[in-house]
Amino acid sequence: MITSAETDAEAIRVEARCTASNARCPACGDWSAQIHGSYLRFPADLACAGRPCVLVLRVRRFVCATPECPRRTFVEQVPGLTRRHGRTTERLRSTMSKLGLALAGRAGARLAAHLGIMTSRNTLLRRVMDLPDPEATQPRAVGVDDFALRRGHVYGTVVIDAETHQVLDLLPERDAATLAPWLAAHPGIEVICRDRAGAYAEAADTATPQALQVADRFHLWQNLASAVEKTVSAHRSCLRDVPLPSPEPEPDWETPTGTAPGQGDETDAPTGKFAERARVHHALVHELLAQGVSLRGIAHHLGWGRHTVQRYARAARWQDMVKGRKRQLPSKLDPFKSYLAERWAEADRKVTALDLYREIAARGFRGHYSIVCDWIRRDLPRRQGFTPAPPPLSVRQVTGWLTRHPATLTEEEKLHRKAVLDRCPELASAAEMTSSFAEMLTTLDGLCLPAWITEAVTSGLPGISTFAAGLEGDFDAVTAGLTTDWNSGPVEGAVNRIKMLKRQMFGRAGFPLLRKRVLLA
Repeated sequence: MITSAETDAEAIRVEARCTASNARCPACGDWSAQIHGSYLRFPADLACAGRPCVLVLRVRRFVCATPECPRRTFVEQVPGLTRRHGRTTERLRSTMSKLGLALAGRAGARLAAHLGIMTSRNTLLRRVMDLPDPEATQPRAVGVDDFALRRGHVYGTVVIDAETHQVLDLLPERDAATLAPWLAAHPGIEVICRDRAGAYAEAADTATPQALQVADRFHLWQNLASAVEKTVSAHRSCLRDVPLPSPEPEPDWETPTGTAPGQGDETDAPTGKFAERARVHHALVHELLAQGVSLRGIAHHLGWGRHTVQRYARAARWQDMVKGRKRQLPSKLDPFKSYLAERWAEADRKVTALDLYREIAARGFRGHYSIVCDWIRRDLPRRQGFTPAPPPLSVRQVTGWLTRHPATLTEEEKLHRKAVLDRCPELASAAEMTSSFAEMLTTLDGLCLPAWITEAVTSGLPGISTFAAGLEGDFDAVTAGLTTDWNSGPVEGAVNRIKMLKRQMFGRAGFPLLRKRVLLA
C-alpha cells in the first residue's frame, strides 16, 4: 500500500508498506503471523517522467514458529516487486536484462543512461547471466554446424531446430565426444542436417543411428569447387599460350568541335567517356543556372549531390572538370621505365610486352603484367601492327568459368572458356562432370549419383576423382542431401548471427555469456 508520494526537483519519492497479515517462510514453507520487527528498504526503480524514482518500502521481519526450521526469522517479500537481497525492483531488473540481451554491455549502458538507469556494462552482463535457460524441447529435425570462438584456434557447435529455426544449444567443442551426449539426450530426433565433417557424422552414427543424416548441398558444391580448382591446377600447362579471342575495341567517344557559348576553344579538348559526360553535365548545369534555378534546386532536380553541382557551377569551362582529374601516383614500374623505353626503342629486334615483363620480373619487379602492358600502350610510341599479348590465364579464373552458371558469364568469358576447353580435353571432361553434378544439385535428382561417382572415379582427374571417392564414404547422407528438401541454410544464418553478437560484445564474448545471449536473444 502506498502511504505517500512526493516530488522534488531531483527525484520522485514513493513510500509504501505491506498489508498482508502473515508471510510464508522461504525455508520450510509454513506461514507465520508473529512479527519480530520492521525496517526500510530502498530498491531502485525505473525512472518516471525523466526523473529518478526512489522507492521507500517498509518491510516486516517474521518469526518462524516451526521448531525444526533452520531459520528463526525471515523478511517478507512483495511478489513481482522485490527479491531476497535484491537492491532493484523486478521491473528494473527485467529492463536491464533486456538491454543486456539486445545490446550487450557498452552499448546497453549508454542507452540505459538515456533512460535514467544508472548502471554499468558489467552489471548488465551479470543480469544476462542471471536469466534462466529456455525450456528444453524435443525436436524432430536438427541442424548442426561449427562456429569460431577464436578463429583458427577454438571452435564450438551450434544446434538449431531445423523446422522452427530456433537455436537449441551451443556446445563448447566441435568433436563427436561433445555432440553425441546431446543427441543421445534427445531420442526423438529423426533428421540431422550437417556438413561433411567426420566428427558430426560419427556423433550421429553413435547417438542416433535411427536418424536420417542429410549432407548440406552448399557444402557439397563448395567441396566440388575446391576439387575443380585442383584439377585445373594439375593441368595449368594447358593454360599457357591459349589462343584467346580478342574482344572488340571500344569505340572512341568523339568530342564535338567548335565553340559553344562560354566554353572557349575545344580544338584541343580531351576525349573519352568522362570528357563527354563532363561536357554534357556542365552545359546542363549552366543552362539551369541561366534560368535562375538555385544550386540546391538543381541538385534536387537532377538527383545529384549539392557539392557536385557546385563544382560544375564554379568551372568556367567543361575542360576544367577533366584536366588534372587524375593525380599521378607513384608506381611499382617507376624504377624500370627507363630500361623499358630503351629496350622498346631497339629497332633490330621485335620485343613484345610479355618479353619485357619477364625481363623486369627477373630484375625484381613485383607488379602485374597488366601494369607493364598499360604503360607501354599509353606512354611508349606505337609500333606498326603492335598488339599487346593478353595476360596468362590464372587457375582461379578458369575455375570460376567452370563452376559458375553459364548465364552469369559474359560473352568474352564464354569465348575464353570455349578456347580453354577446346585446348584441354581433361578440363572439358571436368566441365561436363561439374555441369551434371550441378544439375543433380538443383533438380534434387540424387538417383543419378552412383553413375556420376563411377564416371568421376574412372576419369582419373586429380581433385574430382578424390572428391567422388569421398562421396562413397558418406553416400547415404549425400544421397539424402540430393533428394530431400532438408538443408543447413538456417544453421548458416544462426552462425552469422553468432558472429554479429561476438562483434557487438567488444571482446567479452566468452562461451557462457555468448551461449546465454544466443539462446535468449
